[in-house]
Amino acid sequence: MQVQNARRWAPRGTRAWLAAAAALAIAAGVRMLLHPLIGPLLPGTAFCIAASLVEYFFGLAPALTVMLLGLGLADYLFVPPYDAITTFNQADLILLISYPLVTLLVISLIERLRRSQFRAELIASVAQSRYEMLLRDDNERMLARRAVDETHRLLRHLSHHHRTFIFIQALERNALQPAGDDKPFSVLPRMPNEIAPGPRFDDVDPEDIQRLSKAMRPGNHRVHLKTGDGVSKLTECVCERFTTHAGDFLVLRIGV
Repeated sequence: MQVQNARRWAPRGTRAWLAAAAALAIAAGVRMLLHPLIGPLLPGTAFCIAASLVEYFFGLAPALTVMLLGLGLADYLFVPPYDAITTFNQADLILLISYPLVTLLVISLIERLRRSQFRAELIASVAQSRYEMLLRDDNERMLARRAVDETHRLLRHLSHHHRTFIFIQALERNALQPAGDDKPFSVLPRMPNEIAPGPRFDDVDPEDIQRLSKAMRPGNHRVHLKTGDGVSKLTECVCERFTTHAGDFLVLRIGV
């Protein structure tokens, strides 16, 4: 995968250049403290380390700046004759060849590794985003399939227990509403908690209808139901809940 932004891993702004200046100053200070002990030995090592650290944290441009300025400071302060730029000898030539060569090699390797690391992080972020999108799509498909299954179950329930229905209550946007003699129920927009009467709705005591419509819940309920001779009898009923794409419904029917 080609990642165009892999080379832009380093932070930008004033902070990087301030850190580069601080690293250069610290390297010069440490080398000056060690100068009485090691003399002209390894004049550019401290600046090479400083440039490598700056490359690791802040990128190529500040690191190259530290390397070039470090080369000048090392040649001026720690290569004999000290504090002089008019003389060019073998020590200056060795520093001019070895120090940039080693420092550029280390900086190049660090830059390559940091770009590869940043590229891997970008690819991981893209993969994570795509994975989350796939999970959301799967969840949506599962919810839609569940709603369709519940709708089918509700329709089968309606057809199978049609003559035992008392009423259907909508809990959300839609409810089942009467639609004629040949189609006792149809899904139409209704207000929450409204009810649609069923074939046995008129046989139930109005007080039971009012009580159940306000505190309906899935489970068993008892209502006063008129029998064939017109006498009300306490009858066991069953309330079931259905979650469909049209909303949630409570169906109350005579228990059989």
